[in-house]
Amino acid sequence: MKSQRFSGSLFVMLVLGFLLGVSRGYKFYVGGRDGWATNPSERYSHWAERNRFQVNDTLFFKYKKGSDSVLIVSKDDYSSCNTKNPIKSLTDGDSTFIFDRSGPFFFISGNADDCNKGKKLIIVVMAVRQKPFPPTPYSPITPASSPQPTSSPPAVSPDARSPSDSAGPAQAPSTNSKSGSSGFTAGSLSVGLVLGASIGVSFLLGGFLRVV
Repeated sequence: MKSQRFSGSLFVMLVLGFLLGVSRGYKFYVGGRDGWATNPSERYSHWAERNRFQVNDTLFFKYKKGSDSVLIVSKDDYSSCNTKNPIKSLTDGDSTFIFDRSGPFFFISGNADDCNKGKKLIIVVMAVRQKPFPPTPYSPITPASSPQPTSSPPAVSPDARSPSDSAGPAQAPSTNSKSGSSGFTAGSLSVGLVLGASIGVSFLLGGFLRVV
């Protein structure tokens, strides 16, 4: 969790730094240490070619107030060094100009003679391009394990019950009291017959002996 918060904060800081850098831009001193001079050591066209300009960059023209000026003009007025119809005039000395759009800008000296001697320059401001943001550090996220479905016992159809279930609880065999009593009566009768036969035989033998 802490690493993810740190990565998010770092990403936000990089974005803010990028936006602040674009909004502030850079400051360019036209002509270098020579400034906005009539006979510079480096031609203004060459100085402009070796630099790259973007929106919100600033040009700084260093010159003595009252001795010269800087005019922003159209392409045609630039070619002809026409100082009569400027788009904008900078006359306060140590003038600054901020690029508010991309495309070409044409600057000439307020003195037509100096302009014809080469005191002018063309600057092409590059189109606004967003820099690619650095990739966010990769932090693998382990997916949460889904709960396994619990297995439920198969449904039992009412017709699929075992015979023992349908027959109901087993009943203990009942004791037939009548059969027990009938067995007892037959046994008693047999004993009585035997005793009776024995007594009869005794009487017969006794009578026979008396006759003899």
